[in-house]
Amino acid sequence: MLLAGFIILIYSGKYLVKSSVSIANYFNIPKIFIGLTIVAMGTSAPELLVSINASLTGHPDVAMYNVIGSNISNIAFVLAITAMVYPVAIRSLTLKSNLPVMIGILLVMYVLVLDKELSRLDGFLLFAYLAASVILYYYQARGSDDNHKIQGEKDLNLGLSLILILICSGGLAYGAHLLVDNAIIIARHFGISERIISVTLVAVGTSIPELTTSVIASLRKESDISIGNIIGSNLYNVGFVLGITALIKPISVNPLALGFDIYIMIGISVMLFILFVLPLKFNLSRWKSFFLFSIYLIYLYLILEKIN
Repeated sequence: MLLAGFIILIYSGKYLVKSSVSIANYFNIPKIFIGLTIVAMGTSAPELLVSINASLTGHPDVAMYNVIGSNISNIAFVLAITAMVYPVAIRSLTLKSNLPVMIGILLVMYVLVLDKELSRLDGFLLFAYLAASVILYYYQARGSDDNHKIQGEKDLNLGLSLILILICSGGLAYGAHLLVDNAIIIARHFGISERIISVTLVAVGTSIPELTTSVIASLRKESDISIGNIIGSNLYNVGFVLGITALIKPISVNPLALGFDIYIMIGISVMLFILFVLPLKFNLSRWKSFFLFSIYLIYLYLILEKIN
C-alpha cells in the first residue's frame, strides 16, 4: 500500500501538470497563474483534509502544526529537492513580485495568532488575503510576457483537462493518505517512536504532492509551474486551509507554536527570497538548494533533540 501511494502520487502529479498546462494554453492564460492557483490548490488538498478533520475532532494543535510544518517542508525540502534535480529559475515577473506576497500572509498569520486563537474573523481575514492575492496574480500574469505555449507539446482537450484536474487532485490527497498511514504502520512495526514519526514521516508525507508535482514540472522545464506551485501552496495552506478551518471552528493556538516553529517558517521564507534575489539572477541553483536542505535537516535534528 505504501508503494501504491507512491505510484498514485507520481501519476496524479504528472497529469495534474499536463492538464493544467493544456488549460493555460487553451485559454491563453499564463502558466504561472495556473501554477499559483489550480495546481497549488490541488496539492494543498491533503493539508486541508487533515486540518479540518483535526479541528473537528478536538486536535487543534494538529491543524496548526500541519500548516506550519508543511510550509517549512515545501520550501526547505520540496523546493530544495526539486532544484537539486533541475535548477529552478524564476522567469516570470509575477513570481518576482509575489514572493513578498507569500511572506506577507505568514506575517499576517503570526499577528492574528498572538492572542492564542484563530477566530472565525481571523479565518475570514486570511481567506480574504488569499482572494486578493489571486486577483492580483491574474492581472499581473495577464500583463506579463510569460504567455508562451510549449513547443512540441500536444495539448489535451478542455473537457478531459478539467476532469483530470479533479481526479488528480483527489489522487494526490488519497496517495498522500496511503503513503503517510502505511509509513506509520511500517515504522511502528520496527519500534520507531510515534512522536518521531509525527515530526518526520507525517510532515514530509503531506508535502509529497507538492514534491511530486514540482519535480515533474521541473523535469518538463516548467519552472513557473514548479515554483508557482510552492508559493501558491504556502499561500493556500494559510489562507485556504487555516482560513476555512477557522471559519468552520475557531482554532486554539498552543503557545509553543508561537515560538520556534513559526519563526523558522517565516525565516525560511525570507531566506528563499534572498537566495532567489542574490546574486540578482532569480534562480535556485544546486548549491543554494543544498543550503536550504541542510537547514531543513538541522531543523529536524533540533526538533528530535527537543522530543528526546
